[in-house]
Amino acid sequence: MAMNPLLLLLLLLLLQRHLYAVESAIGVNWGMLSSHRIPPSIVVDLMRENRIAKVKLFDSDPGILRALVGSGIEVMVGIPNEMLSTLASSQAASDVWVAQNVSRYIAVGNEPFLTSYAGQFQSYVLPAMLNLQQSLAKANLAGYVKLIVPCNADAYQSASLPSQGTFRPELTQIMTQLVSFLNSNGSPFLVNIYPFLSLYQNSDFPQDYAFFDGSSHPVVDGSNVYYNAFDGNYDTLVAALNKIGYGSMPIAIGEVGWPTDGAASANITAARAFNQGLISHVLSNKGTPLRPGVPPVDVYLFSLLDEEQKSLLPGNFERHWGIFSFDGQAKYPLNLGLGSGELKNAKNVQYLPPRWCVANPYRDLDGVGNHLKLACSMADCTTLYYGGSCNAIGDKGNISYAFNSYYQLQKQDSRSCDFDGLGMITYLDPSVGDCRFLVGINDSSCSSISCGIFCGLWIMTFWVFMYLKVLGSL
Repeated sequence: MAMNPLLLLLLLLLLQRHLYAVESAIGVNWGMLSSHRIPPSIVVDLMRENRIAKVKLFDSDPGILRALVGSGIEVMVGIPNEMLSTLASSQAASDVWVAQNVSRYIAVGNEPFLTSYAGQFQSYVLPAMLNLQQSLAKANLAGYVKLIVPCNADAYQSASLPSQGTFRPELTQIMTQLVSFLNSNGSPFLVNIYPFLSLYQNSDFPQDYAFFDGSSHPVVDGSNVYYNAFDGNYDTLVAALNKIGYGSMPIAIGEVGWPTDGAASANITAARAFNQGLISHVLSNKGTPLRPGVPPVDVYLFSLLDEEQKSLLPGNFERHWGIFSFDGQAKYPLNLGLGSGELKNAKNVQYLPPRWCVANPYRDLDGVGNHLKLACSMADCTTLYYGGSCNAIGDKGNISYAFNSYYQLQKQDSRSCDFDGLGMITYLDPSVGDCRFLVGINDSSCSSISCGIFCGLWIMTFWVFMYLKVLGSL
């Protein structure tokens, strides 16, 4: 079937705009571990409204990639760790992955050298990168699609001072090879830095050292003085890179942020103070003691939206990193320094009807235990625990919150509010103070037929584009 040449030209121009996006220092991570998802098109509009020009994805979700085409937002697409062995052993698999995921950056794995993985993915990283680089070269994409590897800050260490930074002994060889590869291909070293976790995991950690307003417990390292944990951690990496011969290697921050709930130190006030301090610090171009005047090339805030389906293994705060709540509403005033002023909310979000499930005030709730376990094993109840924003709403409030979370997860199915007669539906918002009882997202606006047709057309035009690229027609 012949394609309209003007339509094809328009699609190619949109894709080119996507590939050569406007540069900007501040980006965001966009995760999808949520049962309350606003449509990708609304999220993209939210980022554009806030002039967010860079986004990091953890996998190659087709719906998200479609929404980003032509947006002018620079994209980093992530490859899950579980795919690394396949890409390392199969050039054909690598060719297919690259063809389906055109973006500015490809993140090979997600913290694959993490200590807790015990080397599970370590041997696959470089072979996968070599195959992916060959695939990019075949597709004439190697000039502007760059491979990177997101690393956790536990890849390097120091006895006490930033200048003593080194890579973990078992990683020295592979890090030297990796950094050599990145350097030869014009890619930065990508690292995730979380001062919040340092504070959360160590009761002796000075609280003011986690922020950017100065500290009464600075770290003195020779002639250099560190007043915040971010700079200290960053320069520990700089020192480690210097020791393997790459002291001027560009560094980007893949993840950094502060949660707003789920722990005593996770709240809106602290999150705003940290993120605003970080943004002001980075955009001041002050740099760090070991790299004065040279800030990170990019900083990706973690994260754009809350994800209430994330694992709780790190802590209850893990579901509350978003600068926006799950429905794209700003949690607190924040200026990203991108010329858009304070955060602007998502528009045209379609909610389910304004109704909630609460504990039936006319029933004895003594036998509610098993129902609470069921509700909180499937829905998110993390705000009810110590340090959470709903921790002080009382026993009946806790029951109502759990019931409602489950009810909204089930798209307000009336049967999901029964709980053997212990639940009841109300049309009066039961939210109390800062404890918000949510109303779910109505995600049924796109029928399977219409979305399927659109998806098919998009895939067809994408493959036409890739075919022409390979032929060198562009």
